[in-house]
Amino acid sequence: MGLEFSIDELYATGWSALDTLGCEHHTDGRAFPSAARVGNEFASAGFDFSVRHIQLFDCYRAEWCDQSSGETGAVCGQSEAETAVYALSQLRRTLMTSTVG
Repeated sequence: MGLEFSIDELYATGWSALDTLGCEHHTDGRAFPSAARVGNEFASAGFDFSVRHIQLFDCYRAEWCDQSSGETGAVCGQSEAETAVYALSQLRRTLMTSTVG
């Protein structure tokens, strides 16, 4: 997947880097939220969020759930940043579709 793809997906959801507090910058100059900021974004939306390294597969897995149930979503990636950013893009897409329908 790659960090660049994750950033593309996040920007495609309408995420904006107007507030760069807690952001990092990709080599192409685009700002993206750090894993800590992603955690704050999930918390603001009412979800528990975690990213952990899966040593067996040498990858990272992000998981999130709401306060009332088990796992709501999960994604995997090659780095913590890539995984966290992609997870945020998926959350934003889910929230957009649940409020539209």
